[in-house]
Amino acid sequence: MRNGTWLEVALNGPWGSKTQPKSPVRTADIVAQGIECARAGAAIVHVHAYDEASGRQRDDFALYARIIEGIRAKVDCIVYPTIPFGADAMSAAERFAAIEALGERGLIEWAVVDPGSVNFDSFVYVNTHEHIRHGLSLAAQYRFHPGYAIYEPGFVRLGAALAREMNGNPQALPQPIYRFMFSEGFPFGFPPAGYALDAYVRLLGENAAGAPWMIAGLRVDILALIAPAVKRGGHVRVGLEDAPFGSERGNVAWVEAARRAIEDAGGTLASAAEVRRALKSR
Repeated sequence: MRNGTWLEVALNGPWGSKTQPKSPVRTADIVAQGIECARAGAAIVHVHAYDEASGRQRDDFALYARIIEGIRAKVDCIVYPTIPFGADAMSAAERFAAIEALGERGLIEWAVVDPGSVNFDSFVYVNTHEHIRHGLSLAAQYRFHPGYAIYEPGFVRLGAALAREMNGNPQALPQPIYRFMFSEGFPFGFPPAGYALDAYVRLLGENAAGAPWMIAGLRVDILALIAPAVKRGGHVRVGLEDAPFGSERGNVAWVEAARRAIEDAGGTLASAAEVRRALKSR
């Protein structure tokens, strides 16, 4: 077992308060919940920014900067943003514009770079090869870690192949984090089952041995997978982006439940400083 399990909280996602009533939308609420979750044990905070007037996601550099700086002014944690949907309607530069601006100013340590496209039934989440490579080139340039959301097994293989390819260049890619995405409410990938975790861990070992990974998902409760993940050296993400819709638990309660499950499995929580050290050693 590795020393210290990383605990991440995904505060809101693209759903809005109608789908997740306890999900924070106002910038001040996002900051406040990020701070509370960090104090409850989360070393990593993932956020989506919103336009407060419309309640819609708004991927704006200034909003993300306010959120990141607001949380980190009070607690030491890794705070990172998302990227917009819409690879079919935006250029790679447009889609990653907020990430690039944050990188230029040294405000991000991680960022979303998802290595593939997936059908969520009601819509298709598209990440073209051009967009993936652009995100990874920004990660190499600004030295942030790509967060790979692994919706399907092929995402592991492509993400690992691109990382190997880039690490053959003079400006090597910082270590990606592989986040295995399970679901009960969407028909992608695997349900949160032991055989599915076994398959992902084996596939990652064959393609990127020793790379850090965590369990997460969308419209899913992954608490039952925490013990087997911790015993295999994996890490954990919970929160209202990932939870079943209409979750009665708020973000702090999800963090507290995950913390108990990690500790019950014999694990201890890593601090943000310990996460950074672990990634630097790779």
